[in-house]
Parts: sequence; structure tokens; C-alpha cells
Amino acid sequence: MSSIKYLLAIAVVASVATTAFAVHCYQCESLSNKKCGEQFEAEESMKVDCSKAAVPAYLLSLFTGTNLNSTGCMKQTVDAKMGGIHIVRSCYFGDISHTEKGCKPDVTDLLSTQLSCDVCSGELCNGSGSMMPVLMTIVVFFGLARLFS
Repeated sequence: MSSIKYLLAIAVVASVATTAFAVHCYQCESLSNKKCGEQFEAEESMKVDCSKAAVPAYLLSLFTGTNLNSTGCMKQTVDAKMGGIHIVRSCYFGDISHTEKGCKPDVTDLLSTQLSCDVCSGELCNGSGSMMPVLMTIVVFFGLARLFS
């Protein structure tokens, strides 16, 4: 195989490995942006790099002595006394398999009640059920397989 094919394969693997460590999620609220509701319409401005997102202040006391890196994304359904039921999408901080801490509602917010909290660990997974990341992975693997055959 030529050296250009090796360099191309290394570049693809390196770019996939680099993006695998950064969690990206949608961040929005349907009260201020109707596209963030149940009928989700993704916009580029909604995408955030969770490694740069601040941990919500009310969660800091729950995770004392813990390294708080974002581990996934979440979608909360909230009943706001003055605004009705709405959706909040954001980064998730905490153990994905034990969501009782990371999904806790803000206790200082007396005007809202959390109805549900869905947590996921995939790239931009708190949007609609998109198959694009899966399809891109399949295409990359088939491309590499063809390259090495």
C-alpha cells in the first residue's frame, strides 16, 4: 500500500479518536426557542462542546471531591409554573449509569418541577433520534476496509 494511503488512514483514525473524547450536546430551552421543543429542529447555534461548559452551580455541592467532566447529554422536561411544560437540553455532569445526582433539579428554582430527565452518551444525542453518527461510522469503516484491501 502506498504511503499516501497510510497517511490518509492515520489522519482519519486520529480525527475520529480526537472527537471521541469531546462530548458535544445540544443546549437550548423551548421557552425561549420553539425549535428546542418535542418537535426538535437542530440549529448550529445550539451545539456546545461540553468540555468547555460550566457545571451548574446547584450541582457543585452534590459532587464535592469529584472531577466534574461532562459525561453525556440530557433532555429534561420541566413544568414551569409561569410558562407551562417545556424542554431543556444541555450537557450532563455525573455518572451516566446513576442519574439520581446529575438529574437533580435546581432546588433554588421554586417555580419549576422536573417531570423527566433523559440522559445519553452519544454525540449530540439529546436531539431527535438521528442515525447520522451511526451512518458516518459505518461509512468510515467501510472506507478504511476498502483502502486496506
